[in-house]
Amino acid sequence: MWRHWYEGASYEKFCEIVWFSPCLCVSVVNMPEAVKLIECPRDAWQGLKGQIPAELKTHYLQALISAGFKHIDAVSFVSPNAVPQMADSEDVLKELDPPDDVEIIGIVVNEKGAERAIKTQSVHTLGFPYSISPTFLQNNQRQTLEDAIEELEKIEKKADDAGLETVVYISMAFGNPDGDPWTVDEVVEAVGLLESQAIRMISLADTVGVAPPETIREVMSAVIAKYDYLEIGVHLHSRPDEAAAKILAAYDAGCRRFDSAIGGLGGCPFAQDDLVGNIPTEKVIEALQSRGAQLPALKPLDALLRATVEIGNRYRTSSTEK
Repeated sequence: MWRHWYEGASYEKFCEIVWFSPCLCVSVVNMPEAVKLIECPRDAWQGLKGQIPAELKTHYLQALISAGFKHIDAVSFVSPNAVPQMADSEDVLKELDPPDDVEIIGIVVNEKGAERAIKTQSVHTLGFPYSISPTFLQNNQRQTLEDAIEELEKIEKKADDAGLETVVYISMAFGNPDGDPWTVDEVVEAVGLLESQAIRMISLADTVGVAPPETIREVMSAVIAKYDYLEIGVHLHSRPDEAAAKILAAYDAGCRRFDSAIGGLGGCPFAQDDLVGNIPTEKVIEALQSRGAQLPALKPLDALLRATVEIGNRYRTSSTEK
């Protein structure tokens, strides 16, 4: 039965199942500034209603590592009531044993989550979702703007004490459909506030996928012009036909850090358009290759793409809905 296709499979068997092939690499080396790709299976999975088995998640993460991904947004440590799909994050990481040169990012929204992430000894970076939108923060994590900064201070101290990094995501960075005030200057000020908290990695998120390329270029240009010494990235959502233009708008503005998910699975529960979701990693690579960007060396993604589609199809609905 398909429910057991992964059970008892070693990592090598998993690779065989999804026809993983360790052949040619994707690599372009025409530019001096290297691009950092953050692969985001956590964001791809968390909206699926069917519970993906922990061992399957682990095998998938191992396949990402084998394919050459060095930065993986893999898990979150939040209330299982809020995100049931991530309730098994400790179990997933227990069997992963990532190499030292692979960054595992764990999303946390409070001090308790940070403690859970640190205890795994597999998380290298704590990711914290911030926003310039009070409405988003209240809906997403039951925090005010002031609460969020207070929690971030606690999380950052925990990270520093444990020798971990911290990355902060600014949600609604490219526009706010909830009616909260939004301007480019407010985004720049939010980055300045985080910089004053000693945050050095910040990812700007188009949470609902509404920003046109022109807005992405404007915001990124303004932020990077003032804070070019920080690592400023983007976590964009998009319709498939608009993805390349958005990625290139960020790249042309100076962005060299990109979040994406193979196959574009998941990623935008707040969007009003069913076609809006994570930008596919393969589209990011294709778009940046057109600019001659210096990309990380990756093995072909065909097998991982097939596995992603399979996971999406099998776990999109809960077992009670099948």
